[in-house]
Amino acid sequence: MMQEDRILELGDELYEALRGCRTLAPLTDREKDITIEDAYHISQRMVDRRVALDGERIIGKKIGVTSKPVQEMLNVFQPDFGFLTDAMEYPDAAEIPIAGNLIAPRAEGEIAFRLKKDLAGPGVTEQDVLDATATIIPCFEIVDSRIADWKIKIQDTVADNASCGVYVLSKTEVDPRDYDLPNLRMKIYKNGEFNSEGLGSAVQGNPLTAVAWLANTLGEFGIPFKAGEVILSGSLAPLIPVVAGDEMSLEIEGIGGCSCRFV
Repeated sequence: MMQEDRILELGDELYEALRGCRTLAPLTDREKDITIEDAYHISQRMVDRRVALDGERIIGKKIGVTSKPVQEMLNVFQPDFGFLTDAMEYPDAAEIPIAGNLIAPRAEGEIAFRLKKDLAGPGVTEQDVLDATATIIPCFEIVDSRIADWKIKIQDTVADNASCGVYVLSKTEVDPRDYDLPNLRMKIYKNGEFNSEGLGSAVQGNPLTAVAWLANTLGEFGIPFKAGEVILSGSLAPLIPVVAGDEMSLEIEGIGGCSCRFV
């Protein structure tokens, strides 16, 4: 286990990089023995700074790097996990500033879950997730990295709060019990042109499986899901780099979609 003062130092470095919109050398290059557990504690420090210094509130959690296309793109072959704050959430059709806000953003099309009950791992099953979910929501997560050039290993992205940037929720929320989640088809468009598509099964075979994994993984650290929280279940298609002027939209067949524009 890394020394406590080093954990705090690295968490503060990442927080300052976030606020200064600048990048750091990969932690895995500088700390040869860093573990995923160390990385998780570093991310907690980074998020604690956001809460204590900026008045942000934790309103959800996220899992990332769940699908094969994303794993291959980033060369990271297991999921990461992090926290969502109220400052990260944008409404459908939002204009999202890049300058002073994001460094190297990439858009992911996802299915978000809004919970109606608390859920605490270990031992959470797909059925438990379904029972605890009020609605599912079409969602864009805009991931970003405080690690230079996205040169990340799993410990880097976990320490960097799972490469969280911001996210956009659709106005449309539906009951997941009415849908076959692994077979939901999402189509993603960039600047009005079809870009990519994916199925719900892209995330660990079923979005419910991904959310159960996250509940159980965070449960090992004593972190529960809370009623009312939003849980992002992972990207259904490859990440799409975006710059100012780009417009992204997605549609989940039979449900609806969401959009955002970068300025």
